[in-house]
Amino acid sequence: MARVEVDGAAVGGLPGPGLVVLVGVTHSDTAAVAAALARKIYHLRILRDEKSCADTGAPLLVISQFTLYADTRKGRRPTWQAAAPGPVAEPLVTAFAEALRELGATVRTGVFGADMQVMLVNDGPVTLILDA
Repeated sequence: MARVEVDGAAVGGLPGPGLVVLVGVTHSDTAAVAAALARKIYHLRILRDEKSCADTGAPLLVISQFTLYADTRKGRRPTWQAAAPGPVAEPLVTAFAEALRELGATVRTGVFGADMQVMLVNDGPVTLILDA
């Protein structure tokens, strides 16, 4: 179960078990990278009984997350210089979600650039970082 709210209103969510995918975009990412990552995630065998979303039809909740590129090596304040700016990142996050849909996935999304409240139950817990 997962849900995303903006200003107190639900804008996306999963009705049951699925994957919450936090997507960060950096300056060198391309639409081809987004499509390759979508294929990888859709077919990744990490669900119960070593199944994938492709095997089970499990839905995916895609949420843009520039803070994945935080650099905290210096000082006490993170920098996000490695994160692509919104005009570059937004079309790539959209391309990623569309690539999943083209594979047959059920995809819900958050709202790019919004102050989102993300609620989820992390079963396992399992959290993976995939870098394309």
